[in-house]
Amino acid sequence: MESGPAIFAGAVFALFGGALLAWTGVRLRRREPVAQGVNQVASATLASVSGTVALALGVYCLSRL
Repeated sequence: MESGPAIFAGAVFALFGGALLAWTGVRLRRREPVAQGVNQVASATLASVSGTVALALGVYCLSRL
């Protein structure tokens, strides 16, 4: 019964983290800003760390099944 919410949360975290990392990578490869009006290194670092944490949370949720 408790596995349903864990699967949903894990999938959401994994999809969000993967999409954020892919989007950040594409923006950096095209040399476009990740966030408007912010230092590119700082915004890329924050987005990458956030994506990695979300992906790790997704893996953690899915591994607890």
